[in-house]
Amino acid sequence: MDIQKPSHARARKIRRITYGASAFFLLGGATLGLSHLRPAPPTVDRSTIYVDTVKRGEMIREVRGIGTLVPVDIRWIAAQSSARVDKIVLQSGALVKPDSVILELSDPQLQQEALDAEYAYKAAQADLANLKVQLENNLMIQKEGTASVESDYQQAKMQADGDRQLVDQGLEARLVADKSAVAAEQLAIRENLAKEQIAIADDAAKAQIAAQQAHLEQQRVLYELKKGQLEALHVRAGLSGVLSAVAVEVGQQVTPGTNLVRVADPSLLKATIQIAETEAKDLRTGQKASIDTHNGVAAGHVTRIDAAVVNGTVAVDVSFDGSQPPGARPDLSVDGTIELEDLKNILYVGRPVNATGDTQGGNRTGLFKLTSDGSEAQRVTVTLGRSSVSTIEVVAGLNVGDTVILSDMSAWDSFDRVRLR
Repeated sequence: MDIQKPSHARARKIRRITYGASAFFLLGGATLGLSHLRPAPPTVDRSTIYVDTVKRGEMIREVRGIGTLVPVDIRWIAAQSSARVDKIVLQSGALVKPDSVILELSDPQLQQEALDAEYAYKAAQADLANLKVQLENNLMIQKEGTASVESDYQQAKMQADGDRQLVDQGLEARLVADKSAVAAEQLAIRENLAKEQIAIADDAAKAQIAAQQAHLEQQRVLYELKKGQLEALHVRAGLSGVLSAVAVEVGQQVTPGTNLVRVADPSLLKATIQIAETEAKDLRTGQKASIDTHNGVAAGHVTRIDAAVVNGTVAVDVSFDGSQPPGARPDLSVDGTIELEDLKNILYVGRPVNATGDTQGGNRTGLFKLTSDGSEAQRVTVTLGRSSVSTIEVVAGLNVGDTVILSDMSAWDSFDRVRLR
């Protein structure tokens, strides 16, 4: 007799469903748990970063720029007329004295104009001398006529006086005395007119001489101008120093105003420093500065700040307070540091890479601050203020003794903390 075995299919199905549900809930729980875990922080090699500790105290604000040494006394000598360069007597770098000839120029037209001006000047001198002789002669003739009239007047006056005495004595008729008196009066009038004519002639002579002298002065100035231009064809240094540049070549034709040579006095130099326009707003004349020639550092002060911005920088002149640094020479590359102000009792730290200062104290940025054991660094928001070359003011976000990373951490911008090893 066959016995029917009970079926276990339903039980197996229930077990499979139970196992699947359990596995689902276990996997979901594990996934949910893992989602709440923070990602592991990246590891940064400690030797690749630079850190600094926040301090409180005195911070000197400075700006830095690069530049060159330039002579204080520089003279560009320009052409005074159109000319041709015939000869270069001295080359750049030569020591020169005020009368040293550097270039020889030529201009045939100027030579002719100078000769014509000389002749015109001498002719004007001769004309003035001739005019003076003529006027003097005319004046002498008038004076001679006046003297004759004066002599006639004196004789007529004596005759009239004599006739009047004879009339008083009854020895002569009154009519004869009256005629003598009238003749004397007429000659007196003629004498006064002659004297007035002499005065007028003298004033006229002075006016003519003054006009001729003005013409002579005009010719003299023109002659001196042409003579000076002719002499300037021999281009001289004009001061003692070094010939720093010759800007023309033999055979070149130059026009008036063309710069020919540059002469500088190397014994007195100044530094011209280029400061970024964003850092130049606090510059003032008289501020302390130091110039590094890479062969020594010399103290100085700001003497001039250019009003214009060129290629994003402002030119600042710094004069040396004492002797010039060793090896100083024109066009030598130098580094300049200018002291803006001395800040007392402030919180400051080394200047982080790419950090910019803000004189209003409102520049917020993120920095990595090291934990107490130094094993990790946590990102914090810091408010930075006034900046210097290598330090910057901390307005908020950090305290004295905090250590922050100053190196470039842009590669970890997506992380709030990093592990240090």
